[in-house]
Amino acid sequence: MAGIYIHIPFCKHKCNYCNFYSVASLKYRDVFINALLREIENRKSYLENEKVNTIYFGGGTPSLLKTGEINTIVKKLEDSFNLITNPEITLEANPDDVSEEKLTALKNNTPVNRFSLGVQSFFDDDLKYLDRIHSGDEARKAVETILNAGFNNVTIDLIYGIPGLSIEKWNKNLDIFFSYNIPHLSSYSLTVEPNTALQIQIKRNKRAEVDEELSIKHFEILLKRTSEKGFINYEISNFAKEGFYSKHNSIYWLGDHYIGLGPSAHSFNGFSRQWNVASVKKYIESVTIDKIIEEKEILTKEQRFNEYIMTSLRTSWGCDTEHIENVFGKDFKKHFLKNITPYIHKNLVLRENNKFILTKQGKLFADGIAADIFID
Repeated sequence: MAGIYIHIPFCKHKCNYCNFYSVASLKYRDVFINALLREIENRKSYLENEKVNTIYFGGGTPSLLKTGEINTIVKKLEDSFNLITNPEITLEANPDDVSEEKLTALKNNTPVNRFSLGVQSFFDDDLKYLDRIHSGDEARKAVETILNAGFNNVTIDLIYGIPGLSIEKWNKNLDIFFSYNIPHLSSYSLTVEPNTALQIQIKRNKRAEVDEELSIKHFEILLKRTSEKGFINYEISNFAKEGFYSKHNSIYWLGDHYIGLGPSAHSFNGFSRQWNVASVKKYIESVTIDKIIEEKEILTKEQRFNEYIMTSLRTSWGCDTEHIENVFGKDFKKHFLKNITPYIHKNLVLRENNKFILTKQGKLFADGIAADIFID
């Protein structure tokens, strides 16, 4: 199983907490589409004819694309890669860019079959803190518009740990989510990334600091309430009803192969990782002369082991010692067992035969546990 990620770098507005590459301008929109089609043609051998199960339009704000542009891109992908019949095709969108007319056109005239809506919160004060340009009412209307258009494979994003987001308000956010019977939720703790506008605003006392203890309380509520509603926490930040896991994101977590197209997009073929230049202008210029500006890293066995630990430990499938031995060797398995055992004794990791899975408490320390298992 392999996936294709398309990075659409354009936004109406750059949110203060975002550290993904994007530009708040549509200046290069038309020429970008042409460059993207050319990159697809130039890199069609990257996945070596593996079957492609998923296409993911991320960004940026991919919902700024016109239906004709989406169809042109998908058609080029069909001609260039070994796509399965009816692959999962996800389109990210912001509430302020959702309309009945657009959603009807997407449903009836494109192969998009999964929607990811960046709600973040249904409360205006939270959205103001995050520098979002939609309101809570617009978020609710956008959800309803997507569902009314006939999309049933839908996910929304909610952020917790926002200063001012009380326990009561966080529960209300979840109440609203559950009321729509949406089958998937991605929910993340607010992280202040380096060199973002939010980090600068906090340093200048223009925004309140994130309260880590409050974030932990929010996460514990999230785990409890989603479980009560029948959601499976199949990855630390992702919750789904049976049959509605994100097939595309599961490719990342399971270590399968993917190609990233567009500026700043990452690709992985099992042994190396590469990423395109994070500049629309430079990307377009390089693709136009068939010399894509990219960086590449050949991964050592130790690096591939560390990546496996980091990603698999976050999932409900856990780390598999049989896989570790088969792929990396007996010494790696021995190292893993030695370093994971203390966390079993602390009830942070559960062992089920050859699988090692984080407990609810262990999920609070996922990054630290993984780091202790890494090989330098």
